[in-house]
Amino acid sequence: MFRSKAVKIGGLLLGGSAATLWAIDLTNEKRFKTQCQSYFRTAHADRLTELNKRPSGGLPTREDLVNGLKKEEFDILVIGGGASGAGVALDAQTRGLKTALVEYDDFSSGTSSRSTKLIHGGVRYLQAAIFGFDLEQYRMVKEALFERANLLEIAPHLSCPLPIMLPVYNWWQVPYYWVGIKAYDFVSGKRVLKNSFYINKEKAMERFPMLKKDNLRGALIYYDGQHNDARMNLAIILTAIRQGARCANHTKVERLLKDENGKVIGARVRDQVKGDEYDIKAKAVVNATGPFTDTIRLMADPETEPICAPSAGVHIVLPGYYSPSNTGLLDPATSDGRVIFFLPWERMTIAGTTDARSELTHSPAPKDQDIEFILNEIRGYLSKDVTVRRGDVMSAWAGLRPLVKDPNKKDTASLARNHIIEISKSGLVTIAGGKWTTYRHMAEETVDAAIKAHNLKPTSGCCTPGLRLEGAHNWDPLLYIHLVQDYGMEVDVAQHLSNTYGDRAFVVARMCKMTGKRWPIVGKKLHEEFPYLDAEIRYACREYAATAIDVIARRLRLAFLNTYAAHEVLPEVVRIMAEELGWNSSEQRRQLEMARTFIDKEMGQEARAQAVSNVPLNLTKEEMQQAKERFNQLDKDRKGHITVNDLRRHFRERNQKIDERLLHELLNEVDLNKNGELEIAEFFQLYSGLKGGQVVQNRLVRYLDEANLDVSVQRSGGGL
Repeated sequence: MFRSKAVKIGGLLLGGSAATLWAIDLTNEKRFKTQCQSYFRTAHADRLTELNKRPSGGLPTREDLVNGLKKEEFDILVIGGGASGAGVALDAQTRGLKTALVEYDDFSSGTSSRSTKLIHGGVRYLQAAIFGFDLEQYRMVKEALFERANLLEIAPHLSCPLPIMLPVYNWWQVPYYWVGIKAYDFVSGKRVLKNSFYINKEKAMERFPMLKKDNLRGALIYYDGQHNDARMNLAIILTAIRQGARCANHTKVERLLKDENGKVIGARVRDQVKGDEYDIKAKAVVNATGPFTDTIRLMADPETEPICAPSAGVHIVLPGYYSPSNTGLLDPATSDGRVIFFLPWERMTIAGTTDARSELTHSPAPKDQDIEFILNEIRGYLSKDVTVRRGDVMSAWAGLRPLVKDPNKKDTASLARNHIIEISKSGLVTIAGGKWTTYRHMAEETVDAAIKAHNLKPTSGCCTPGLRLEGAHNWDPLLYIHLVQDYGMEVDVAQHLSNTYGDRAFVVARMCKMTGKRWPIVGKKLHEEFPYLDAEIRYACREYAATAIDVIARRLRLAFLNTYAAHEVLPEVVRIMAEELGWNSSEQRRQLEMARTFIDKEMGQEARAQAVSNVPLNLTKEEMQQAKERFNQLDKDRKGHITVNDLRRHFRERNQKIDERLLHELLNEVDLNKNGELEIAEFFQLYSGLKGGQVVQNRLVRYLDEANLDVSVQRSGGGL
């Protein structure tokens, strides 16, 4: 009874606090609308109509853009090609300011491609705002909800609403969560995607059959947005370039240029593709480098105090069958208080994230302990009939969040997730913090600050609300059907092209070659498990892909989805890029090595090997003897290790034709210490991993099974 009354009182207080914050904020919003109404009705609307005309023709080449950077002088130079930097470049250029952007690596190569893939306001931030009666935090959520709606509108091919389930296992939680979710709808106002609702246990199990049903009372369903983050980032960059901005990836800032008064007036940069250095002159320089914020700030003012504290967030990718194709899951209270999302994405399942202090690095790598933490939390929410195995993790990555202290405030003890804008004594404009969803608003405020600080002369105000991004102009949800009917493509391929390139999908389709089959007529897949085409590699080079990593990680998302598949397509990716970009054999080998290192380190392959290496030997005496006998059948010379030659001889004796490349892949997958040999200890480790689930579907073991060897070690829970 007491708990029931407490819930009711809590619900009333929660609703009352939300209404009070809304009323205070509404007064300010009405005042702002009154001041700006005439502007938005005239100049903004006319300018937006002009900007929203679909550009025709191809993109300028990277060489054209670099030549422009060398020869022209700019109003604004943006350092950083993530979501924030891309947003600043687009905002500034569409206001009539001559804009340049340089990125050390590839566009979206850092944090902006390693997010949870959600476009959201922040349910937990709203709860904190209401209970703490924090108007600033409330406004941050409201701002994010506006940006959520805007992003879904301006890039509908790359984003969509996603229902997210919040399972309830205690009756008293139903009204508590219900009030919080309804407050989220309430604050969204007219921009609410779809209204949240409660479902009983039976309907919850229908939606999410793998959910743990013991003590399940029901579930709440609310809606947020989901997107392809790297492609969204690239769409913003391409839109800025279409509008006239000069943007170049793989361009490192060596130092900032200053005038005689010590004011920043540009940057000395090095083109990491061609190797040459040059100066870029600009009236204002914007630092939008995320976790590397302080690196650029210290270039401008060596005595400045650092403000950024990077925090690593790890995500993992599991096979698609782990979640329904159209419903996500939120765990609001994990064992250590963090929130875990469990979401369908690109026909796979993404889970995360963690939150831990991290060192600053260009190559963040997931740790096995973080992967295990996520897996353990997932196990707590899924049915006991489902074995959540470490070996099912197809990819894992870490992204660095740029948590910041506001240098403009005296109290810098706490780190904030909202953004700050700083104008240094040398004139450098820094935008730091924030989150993906609010990139556009952050950019707007940053350009406003740069205009004021440097007396810039834009020809119009901010035009980015409602400004359609690359591919959105003539896109509609049924566009993929035209690709199927007009070009003879498979449905999944056509859907992928439509949802990746929008109305530019037809350009990619025209680049496809005939398959020589009755069906599909065009469209050669890079990998049979994924809808990616070889023609997309050639198109990626037009979208400024300069390395194999640019293609497999960001133009396509294969490295993020399945590291095995990414390794398998690499030789073909490099071969096609060599034709497009003129790479010689030495450069091709270098690209292969860099991409393999990227997959192994940054996409979780090393963490997987570490997990297998740490597996305790759990074989019985009988299983150990059986494994040893199988090892000896391969190691006929009794060397104590297995080489590629041993595998080659084994398959030849059984008249099995195995490609030479595949032989090396088979050995590499089980060679834990990477010395080119499979030792008996590693062999035992492999079978212990298969038995415990840390390793699944090992190809070498499958081939050995097909050879009808007498020995078989079964994994608990259903074989190999």
